[in-house]
Amino acid sequence: MSDFLVTVILRGGIYTLMALGLSLVFGVMNIPSFAHGEHYMLGAYFAYFGITRFKMSALAAILFAAALSFLFGAVIERIVFNPLRRHNKGNWIMNAFLVTLGLSFVLQSGARKLWGSNTRGVTSLFQGTTYFGSFGVSNDRIVGFVIAVTVIILFMLFLKFTSYGRAIRAVSMDETGAKLIGIDLDRMFTVTFALSTMLAGVAGACLLSIIPATPSMGLNPLYKSWFILILVGMGNIGGCIVGGVIVAMLETIAIYTLGMGWQDVISLGVIILILLIKPNGIFGKKGIKTINE
Repeated sequence: MSDFLVTVILRGGIYTLMALGLSLVFGVMNIPSFAHGEHYMLGAYFAYFGITRFKMSALAAILFAAALSFLFGAVIERIVFNPLRRHNKGNWIMNAFLVTLGLSFVLQSGARKLWGSNTRGVTSLFQGTTYFGSFGVSNDRIVGFVIAVTVIILFMLFLKFTSYGRAIRAVSMDETGAKLIGIDLDRMFTVTFALSTMLAGVAGACLLSIIPATPSMGLNPLYKSWFILILVGMGNIGGCIVGGVIVAMLETIAIYTLGMGWQDVISLGVIILILLIKPNGIFGKKGIKTINE
């Protein structure tokens, strides 16, 4: 039982971190991002080069990946989505979806051109193994989970207590009203997309020793993020934490009972059943919500 619980908790932390970024960008900007997996991929590459080229410690490399991912997200928002908003004549969600799909291919192809198709990883970020009874867990997984939880808590506090966080939540609930009270929408959109990219980048960096960097590595994390968003409701930040644990638990049960390869089947099957009862997801509401709201 202890190994089951540990596996669920460790998986759930990383899944939640990925889903938070995707939920944020959809809840605030109405962008169904299919390039979110590539942001995860870039975070892994940034951490890899931080360690191998700049001789950073593991923690410094993860912070380095977070900073570069945030900067990359801000640049992408300004040169891609800002002009798209200004020239969009309608059907924003479909246009944004197509742009992110194209961006996904561009980022994959760019990574393949720059760094090749070979895997780039490290043996270990944080050496050693911790035992829970007879079940051993690498410190890489444990520290990655601790970092993920820390980032999630800081992100929630940012949304709830900072002026930027409150402005982001206001924009998510009523864009016109937010503009009328003086909130700079362009700035909020840039910060939102940069934060979303950073969250995915941190997830990729934390798992570098477990899942080495490759140009196509973002597909599976993207699927997991969408599973969680569909399950809890699009744009629901607080629900992502519950959704991450649920998806992790379903996958772990599938692996323990049916074997590897069944986790996605079971997750999707349960999600379909839930959506037949609650089409908007378990907590489906418009607007970015923090845990206790």
